[in-house]
Amino acid sequence: MVAITAKGIDKLIKEGIAKRTALGGGLYFSITQSGSASFGFRYKLKGKSRLMGLGAFCSVNNSLAIARIKAINLQGLVRQGIDPMEQAQQKQEVEQANNEASKIEAESKEATFDKIALEYIDSKSAEWKNAKHHQQWVNTLTTYAFPIIGKTPVSEIETAQVLKILKPIWTTKTETATRVRTRIELVLDYAEALKLRSGSNPARWRGHLATILPNAAKIRKIEHHPALPYDELQPFMGILSVTNGIGARALEIAILTASRTFEVLGARWEEIDLEKRVWTVPQERMKAGIEHRIPLSEPAIKILTVLYDGRISDYVFPNLTNGKPLSNAGMSSVLKRIGRTDITVHGFRSTFRDWVAEKTNTPERIAESALAHRLKDASEAAYQRGDLIEKRQALMTNWANYCYPTKDKVVQLRG
Repeated sequence: MVAITAKGIDKLIKEGIAKRTALGGGLYFSITQSGSASFGFRYKLKGKSRLMGLGAFCSVNNSLAIARIKAINLQGLVRQGIDPMEQAQQKQEVEQANNEASKIEAESKEATFDKIALEYIDSKSAEWKNAKHHQQWVNTLTTYAFPIIGKTPVSEIETAQVLKILKPIWTTKTETATRVRTRIELVLDYAEALKLRSGSNPARWRGHLATILPNAAKIRKIEHHPALPYDELQPFMGILSVTNGIGARALEIAILTASRTFEVLGARWEEIDLEKRVWTVPQERMKAGIEHRIPLSEPAIKILTVLYDGRISDYVFPNLTNGKPLSNAGMSSVLKRIGRTDITVHGFRSTFRDWVAEKTNTPERIAESALAHRLKDASEAAYQRGDLIEKRQALMTNWANYCYPTKDKVVQLRG
């Protein structure tokens, strides 16, 4: 074989004939039909012949001299029983892994907790039944978490930082603290799913923070809403029934149906069937996320009929200036007007529950159903298929009769 020099390579290129020329030592020079030129290395290992590309010809960066050096090095690998192509593949995979790791590391340093938290909130808010949850998440994390770990990359957040957030409020604002902990945990789980952090979640409760912080259920101070004793209800209802304003009517309905404030204020006429005497609150407006049918007593029907005849909005209790739902202050301001700032609107649910427990023989499942509570007994809840509305109809009728002992008090309605 005649050794080919650099000039010989130039001659082959000028000829432009598509062929593969052996240069010795396993080195080959190839020209394709399109005229592109490149070097290759042919070798045999474990009975298999293979051709490995060494790159396109370039008189500066990949000349004949450089190609010969590459071939000599590859021959050395073959003599050691190493497959050059497999080694090159492995090297490429390692480089790709290193590049990916470097990319993730760079991204994780930019992925601060506040940035990822807001990203998580935006991604999950569509599934939250209450639009206020979005702002509640932002508020709690902004108040308690962001000042401490907001600008910290999620990959660097550790238990000590989480404890720095939780310990100052764990025994004084326990309910808030548990929400903050849960939200931090969810954000960090989200970050891990995006491969922005690895390892155990420092905000995890079971098997982690539970071994450090006291059980929240055992230290949480239950805040009861100040409630009117049921034996004071009749004179109160007598005053309320002759109090003017849409807020007073909303409060009456809230009491007569034992409903939550937001359920009453958001009530729409399409939910109420005056003929069938049923108010159906859709699941998206219920705390438990389950549709709730409320039987309407005679006093409730009379109040709603008057309001329906004079309706100005799709809402049952609208703001009279703009037709939108009455604000939360709509009912609480009524209590202030009649001099009862010592009780709350929500407290009337407790009034109802106390009356049921102490003045009736109503089974707990019916009382809890009237309040739209989930049954605490999971086995009992599993077997209860209906909503007990017929039995609740009798209960709510008795409750209305207790609220208004005489019929003349029932019909005193004002707009």
